[in-house]
Amino acid sequence: MDAIASIISQYQWKQVIAIHVDDDYGRGGIMALGDALAKRKCKIVYKAKLPPGAANTTIENILMQVNEMESRVYVIHVNPDSGLDVFSAAKSLGMMSSGYVWIATDWLSALMDSSVHGSTDVMELTQGVLVLRQHVADSDSQKALLSKWNNLTRNGSAYSMRAYDSVWLAAHAVERFLSEGNAISFSADPNLRATKGSNLQLDSLRIFNNGNKLLENVWSVNFSGVSGPVQFTLDRNLIHPAYDILNIGGTGLRTIGYWSNISGLSVVAPEQLYSSALNSSTNNVQLHSVIWPGQISQKPRGWEFSYHGKSMRIGVPLRTSYKEFVTQDKGPDGVKGFAVDVFKAAISLLPYPVSCNFVLFGDGLKNPSYSDLVQKVSENYFDAAIGDIAIVTDRTRLVDFTQPYIESGLIIVAPAKEVESNAWAFLKPFTFQMWCVLGVIFLFVGAVVWVLEHRTNTEFRGPPRQQIMTVCWFSFSTMFFAHRENTVSALGRFVLLIWLFVVLIINSSYTASLTSLLTVQELTSGIQGLDSLISSSSAIGYQVGSFSRNYLVDELNIAESRLVPLNSPSDYARALELGSGNGGVAAIIDELPYVEIFLSKYCKFKTVGQVFTKSGWGFAFPRDSPLAEDLSTAILTLSENGNLQRIHDEWLSGTECSADNNGAASNSLSLSSFWGLFLICGLACLIALVIFFLRIYCQYSRYSNQVEVQYPEPEIVSRSARLTTIKSLISFVDKKEEEVKNALKQRPNGSQHPSIGSTATEEQST
Repeated sequence: MDAIASIISQYQWKQVIAIHVDDDYGRGGIMALGDALAKRKCKIVYKAKLPPGAANTTIENILMQVNEMESRVYVIHVNPDSGLDVFSAAKSLGMMSSGYVWIATDWLSALMDSSVHGSTDVMELTQGVLVLRQHVADSDSQKALLSKWNNLTRNGSAYSMRAYDSVWLAAHAVERFLSEGNAISFSADPNLRATKGSNLQLDSLRIFNNGNKLLENVWSVNFSGVSGPVQFTLDRNLIHPAYDILNIGGTGLRTIGYWSNISGLSVVAPEQLYSSALNSSTNNVQLHSVIWPGQISQKPRGWEFSYHGKSMRIGVPLRTSYKEFVTQDKGPDGVKGFAVDVFKAAISLLPYPVSCNFVLFGDGLKNPSYSDLVQKVSENYFDAAIGDIAIVTDRTRLVDFTQPYIESGLIIVAPAKEVESNAWAFLKPFTFQMWCVLGVIFLFVGAVVWVLEHRTNTEFRGPPRQQIMTVCWFSFSTMFFAHRENTVSALGRFVLLIWLFVVLIINSSYTASLTSLLTVQELTSGIQGLDSLISSSSAIGYQVGSFSRNYLVDELNIAESRLVPLNSPSDYARALELGSGNGGVAAIIDELPYVEIFLSKYCKFKTVGQVFTKSGWGFAFPRDSPLAEDLSTAILTLSENGNLQRIHDEWLSGTECSADNNGAASNSLSLSSFWGLFLICGLACLIALVIFFLRIYCQYSRYSNQVEVQYPEPEIVSRSARLTTIKSLISFVDKKEEEVKNALKQRPNGSQHPSIGSTATEEQST
């Protein structure tokens, strides 16, 4: 049964029907098959029990009942005496044609290997059947034995080899039993008594004494027989169990692979795998090609519709709003919409025909409950349900959904109004604090550039009043990149480069923020997101029939008294306009596709925040329906080839106004948005100033030493000491860079310093 489960899993069939004889042999085998299939996420959907010695009419009635079901994969586990009757009845019912899969346990191979039943009639009844046979490796001892059996059997079957080895097994066990000094003796069983009027003579039966010791010798036997190694494991199973997987076709059997408990499925003989390490080169799980019933080589799908000409009953919600997704129609199908077109397009991609009958669900007065619609599918009232059905956890416990064909999720909608422009709107992009900091930093950067350029750049020199005007003009003109002063020092250019980068970012942010403020809508309510909505006591609207109500109550713990059911977009707009305190709602929570359509028609409402649940819409089918898997593949194909987007644009595009706006209020930019830029600019200015004043200090020190060398007289030295005062230091800093460098180039005995020397000469002449 593990081998059969491996075959079923290999061909990716999920459901099988077991046909078995209703005795311990049949029930035990099918129970083992069910366990093996469960490990591979497959299952037996129906067990057809054949009474021992069942008549042909009984077998036909059971097979007709089986043929009404969806699965077309049959595992037949019966006795050889009734097995051919099953295939005979199946052939008469047309169940040996294309689309069917028959897998027989090893009873059929034993039957075909026997000389009595190995006729062409058996082959004709079992064309395309997969059958298992116990694997027996070829050996010299086997060939020698077969040469003696030519007159007894057509060929050496697996069972004949096992039977021959069983005789030797008993012989080895008895020989060892006697060699241990045990005697063969029998005794009567007091529990067996003769029955009056019966010829069975049960009292004549005897018990073999020391039978347990003989049985232990049987389990411990280890020898090489004609069928292979004869040895048992601790759980009393034969070591290395293996099966040949055969395909009946034409006039014989064809081996398509092997199964063993070590390698699983393989096209390599088990004895070769035992003697070599398992790897991808020696073990290939792919079986050879199969000729299935109906003489086809393509793998059967494994299931068929069980409607026999009847159309599938497809439940469709009868919506009273958002009819773009699904609505009643006067056409042949009776329904139309985005969801309907997606379903039809997916059905058309299936490799088999599907006939559908669309049945409306709902009273037409309000949107139906989608949970009730899904419940009808689980109860088999509908064969499937299509439409705008959200895939949520509670529903997946009842039915199987296809791949989502559109993304969805819950989102908040709240009222909004246009921002009215005023004379001071240009100040709103920045906060008051930001404006103040901008003014200070503009003047600060201007002052830093003036300090760095004052000694070398004539444009930054002149009377104090002119220099103050230069600093102010230079500072604020950089905002528009309109400054006319050139920077000549390396430090000045470094600071200006950093500052112009900061100005570029500030200008861009100001322009973007002002544009947003003049065009965006602001929320009129105090709802800023999901948390603020939950913490408030305002009324909340939801769509009738949607899962949003259960989510709000069960997941978000919102009181039911706060929830207001709404049915149509006009109800949405009216409730939002009234507001929570006037019989309306403060906000509405609904699924994203509905909200997009609502906002495309009512532009004065906007969404708040982001989608806070992630889900999608799909089509519902009963549990384990193979059609759900095939439709999921078809939906993915529609998405890849662009047809899904085309259907979406046909039904949900071309709206009256754009809904591409998240509705969040635009706030003024604060200092926190730019402190990083200001920090970089400040550090650049600080570094430049430190380097500048270090240079000044070095020049000042050399300048002072040179004055002391040139004028050693006490009077001159005392006057030179005045340079150490703050006023003299400022006077030194104010000097031109070129003038200071020329003074430093003079030798101690050379010409006098232009300023100090001239002063000394005047005093001497006086």
